[in-house]
Amino acid sequence: MRSKLLVSAATAATLLLAVPAAAATPNPGATPTPGAPGAGDPYYPSYGDGGYRVTHYDLRLKYQPATDQLEGTATLLATATQDLSSFDLDLALNVSEVLVNGHPAKFTVGDVHKLAVTPQQPLARGSRATVVVRYAGVPSTVSTYGFDAWLRTPDGAVIADEPEAAWWWFPSNDHPTDKATFDISVLVPDGTQVISNGVLTSQSSKLGWTRYEWRQNKPEATYLATLAIGKYDISTGTSPSGIPVLNAYSPDLGDNADSARASVERTGELVDWLAGYFGPYPFDSVGGYVPNVPTHYALETQGRVFYSPAQFAHGANPSVVVHELAHQWYGDSVSLQRWSDIWLNEGFATYAQWLWSEHEGEGTAQQLADYVYSSHPAEDAFWSVKPGDPGADNQFDAAVYDRGALAIQVLRTTIGDEAFFKLLKAWPAEHRYGNGTIAQFQALAEQLSGKQLDGVFQTWLYTPSKPVLPAAGVKAQAAPAEPRSWQQIKSAQQH
Repeated sequence: MRSKLLVSAATAATLLLAVPAAAATPNPGATPTPGAPGAGDPYYPSYGDGGYRVTHYDLRLKYQPATDQLEGTATLLATATQDLSSFDLDLALNVSEVLVNGHPAKFTVGDVHKLAVTPQQPLARGSRATVVVRYAGVPSTVSTYGFDAWLRTPDGAVIADEPEAAWWWFPSNDHPTDKATFDISVLVPDGTQVISNGVLTSQSSKLGWTRYEWRQNKPEATYLATLAIGKYDISTGTSPSGIPVLNAYSPDLGDNADSARASVERTGELVDWLAGYFGPYPFDSVGGYVPNVPTHYALETQGRVFYSPAQFAHGANPSVVVHELAHQWYGDSVSLQRWSDIWLNEGFATYAQWLWSEHEGEGTAQQLADYVYSSHPAEDAFWSVKPGDPGADNQFDAAVYDRGALAIQVLRTTIGDEAFFKLLKAWPAEHRYGNGTIAQFQALAEQLSGKQLDGVFQTWLYTPSKPVLPAAGVKAQAAPAEPRSWQQIKSAQQH
């Protein structure tokens, strides 16, 4: 697990940006202080750091599939948000060196994923800094808070998890409010492939090693960065509107191989269909990959969705593809401001599946809402989870998805289709590449509809009991039939 990364002085020099000396001078009269230990999220108070923001990550990695040995040099372009004496990075691997603006910095390992860095000179508020971290380790042996996010495959590894994944492979300010662009360069033995977010800008081989260079030029939350290393069958093309599509499949998916391909190969069709509801697709490429892993979840890794083979164990499942692609607008382009806003991600991705069900004639959004409401009696714990603030332990509870989508259907019937479908496009347009809160979403809904919606949001998102039905909207039925789309919709809720 302990390994020193050897990087030439010339290579290190090319990774550093010149920063004026004055940039490291604190503001007159100010006393530099450490960055806040965390980004301020009540669900995950230790995640991230409050003293700086990252604009870009440049990751140069070397990986050995046979041993799971990962070596890396990460260059972060950061801006201090206060007069900063020290700051934290989130990383669970072993660090051999840290440079700040080209000078060696002191560093200590604190919490299970915290690297405390003290530069030689404090950083002034508003100044830009270049932080270089050299690190190494065997990610599959790293466990934090009792879980592992790095997944080994028969021929390599995959990283895709939520709400945290970055710690296992690069240092970061790990919170969705600090989004950045990415360049990811990975060196692997010849015959091994590397898949990541964005666009493949270069592939070259030398002396038995192949380097893959991926670029994500749109802001991305750290947990949405993904990496898949191994052997894949790759297909490329474009959507009907011209969006580049890249999909990849492990060659050893067994009985799930054909159903996975029959689902994920519809990505181009489905992303264009969703654009009709949510507006223009926000990224430069789209696609998904299906590695040979034993997990049961899918994840909306930005522009390159991760799917578990188990998602397709019962046949083709375009509904889960719709769910993850909907996240490209609701969750990826517009990311949550804090993890309690998870309804803005999962409620709307689930509702996209309801719209797809309606499109396919397998149950209307109203029929699905009726079914969800009637399937859970008042005493069911389902109603005790508040989709608008479910708590960290219930962040991915079924209620966040199903009651969350039910709340959206109630909102739709309250404000009417004209305002509702304007709202679906207005939200990702107004907050494109940024972050948003439920309160901001409510304000936009009120602005577009001309209606006061406190009662709707409070009742359906924040009341820990079964709401009374509004006069118009969901219909009370004793036992409505299960819509044909229901089982496929539920399969997207595995985390």
